[in-house]
Amino acid sequence: MTFSSDSEIYARFNRARRVWAVAPINGEARRLSTLHHQLVDRLEPGDRVVYLGNYLGPGASAVAVVDALLWFRALALARRRAFACDLAYLRGAQEAMWQKLQELQFAPNPREVLPWILGRGLAPALQSYGVDLRQGEAACREGTIAITRWTGALRNAIDARPGHRQWLSALRRAAFTEDGALLFTHAGVDPEKPLEMQRDAFWWGAAGADMLALARPYAGFRRVVCGVDKARRGLSEGVHAVLVDGGAGPDRELVAACFGADGAVQDRLAA
Repeated sequence: MTFSSDSEIYARFNRARRVWAVAPINGEARRLSTLHHQLVDRLEPGDRVVYLGNYLGPGASAVAVVDALLWFRALALARRRAFACDLAYLRGAQEAMWQKLQELQFAPNPREVLPWILGRGLAPALQSYGVDLRQGEAACREGTIAITRWTGALRNAIDARPGHRQWLSALRRAAFTEDGALLFTHAGVDPEKPLEMQRDAFWWGAAGADMLALARPYAGFRRVVCGVDKARRGLSEGVHAVLVDGGAGPDRELVAACFGADGAVQDRLAA
């Protein structure tokens, strides 16, 4: 690979035998718990696990989702010859908005930004942390000092949950296997830009780009695995890209796919 593999930006899987990719969870803690119990029985030596973003919403169980992720991480790392770098968590659109929310006092138009974010699925996540949305709306009317107090209360609510702040700090833009076979992203890539220039395309996607229609391998990767599919078709394969999104929700599945070293799908789970 010709781009930086800085661990603060990307996650790199070394000597991965297989990689399990977990679709966007969308705040569905019970589905995640069911999937984790299935996955425990399928993990083999040399397996890696990557979560493809959108953990916090629009479902109402953001706190329980993060707790479940931390529980499974501890379980996975208790295995013989397991390392922290065997698991990776990618930033999704929900987490990108969550980050912006914590810096709301610096936004030029917070009275517009807050309802925009809340209307895109983060309201239930904030409520699951015990954050008062009405206070946030009032703070936006009062000004910067009031907003700073409110975002401080949000950070305190996160810090009150053991491990949550550290987990949020561990989110990465993308993940890849060291041999260059597989690239994992939340929303795909802009095929016309190199990897280091993707930036927001990782979680918002490239306008008009259909990842399944990739005509050639992107940046030398055999396949790009994406966590978001607007049609929520579950596991959908193209020649050079794969979509993993069942639209996890009350009536939709949370799915995971297992990729071999050659990029082929070897197994599938659904909860």
